[in-house]
Amino acid sequence: MGAKLVIGVLALAASAAPARAMAPLYDPVVLNIGINCQWQQHCERQQHKAMNDARKFIAAKNPPLWRIHLCNRNARRSASRIDWAGFNACIRNPNLSPPPVRRRRRR
Repeated sequence: MGAKLVIGVLALAASAAPARAMAPLYDPVVLNIGINCQWQQHCERQQHKAMNDARKFIAAKNPPLWRIHLCNRNARRSASRIDWAGFNACIRNPNLSPPPVRRRRRR
């Protein structure tokens, strides 16, 4: 009886570590997407796909920095949340033009 109990406790302890590693609390990207999508599986898959597509596009095409900053601002839902589908659509948009240059006033 004691050996079965020890084996059971060890099995539970071994399975707890992967569960903790996969918890969204410890992965900020998954947590961000989950909160944005209100934990709806279809929306989460769509956001992950858009994030990976945007990342591959940026690595392959190396767009100018102004375009990345502009799309980050456009895709924001709040200060720390981003809509990856909107970012992916924005970063691929060929009709974007650079923002106007601000002139600093001299005193």
